[in-house]
Amino acid sequence: MRRRTLLAGMAGMAGAVGGSLIGAGAAPAPASTRRVLHVRPGDSVQAAVDAVDGPGWTIVVHPGTYREVVGIPADKRALTMRGATRDPRAAVIVHDNANGTKKPDGTTYGTAGSATFTSAAPGLTVRDLTIANDWLRADHPDITGTQAVAAYTYGDRTHFDNVRLLAHQDTLFVETSALAAFDRQYFHRCYIEGDVDFVFGRATAVFEDCHFHALPREVDFTPKGMVFAPSTARANPYGILAVRSRITSGAEDRAYKLARPWVPTYETTAWPSLVVRDTRIGPGIDPVAPYVDMRDAHPWQTMRFREYRNSGPGAAIPVSENRPQLTAGQAAAHTRRTYLGDWRPYA
Repeated sequence: MRRRTLLAGMAGMAGAVGGSLIGAGAAPAPASTRRVLHVRPGDSVQAAVDAVDGPGWTIVVHPGTYREVVGIPADKRALTMRGATRDPRAAVIVHDNANGTKKPDGTTYGTAGSATFTSAAPGLTVRDLTIANDWLRADHPDITGTQAVAAYTYGDRTHFDNVRLLAHQDTLFVETSALAAFDRQYFHRCYIEGDVDFVFGRATAVFEDCHFHALPREVDFTPKGMVFAPSTARANPYGILAVRSRITSGAEDRAYKLARPWVPTYETTAWPSLVVRDTRIGPGIDPVAPYVDMRDAHPWQTMRFREYRNSGPGAAIPVSENRPQLTAGQAAAHTRRTYLGDWRPYA
């Protein structure tokens, strides 16, 4: 498309949303006007993003499947993108690039470049959508770079609510805008599925009331994968926090690990941090040894991996040295409020 088609499709919708619809190059809307863009099947979500010309816009994605790559640059501040209904299955943004997929120029996309949805915009809110990468290893046996990201987010105050994130390896990349930045991200009521390291990165990321699901995988080795792979900067006191959530699996019992630490070659001083608390862990997670090393030089025991008051067959009781626990006093420092500071998206 296609901006012309997108904007033409939006004509006449002002009454439905209580405000005018402003396209790229149009005169600025009055302060009292809601700045809303609608995307419908046959339109392009990216064209709507490109039409945004300042902070505070809302893009409403109507039911349908949008096969495209969407990128939100840093200057699209305080953008809201939401499904037109409250059912996140209704509107789906999906594409199928992998790390090893070749571009037209013969180079490959890399892990970050494989993402279906990328955002660098501070203050982004995404609600009631599905974001997916449906690239499959079985369809591409010649490609060894099998990371295929659904969403790659690296802006401060990024908020996902009631969003489904679907892929296999490296589903959700929660990153920061710079090595020294502690960008905050909050995921509420989200469903995230994958198999290898499917929530990873160095952001300060809080997952509350979320559902993590490890996919079945036809391989003859264990572990078949890991849920988390944090790469928190050493200077950051907070990494990934999962609270009041649940972890399930479609694989056999004990096939998955809860986490492994990621110390990137470009940031060898990283000190990964993960706290999983008040969460029900299903039998797919190894209850005896839930953590594993990614590289021998960075054993998980030297990382900031802790749990607190977890339940379910994947949470070993009694607790062993393989499952370091927070004390009640320590747990008070690992809450959404302490991680997110003066930003209160949950208020």
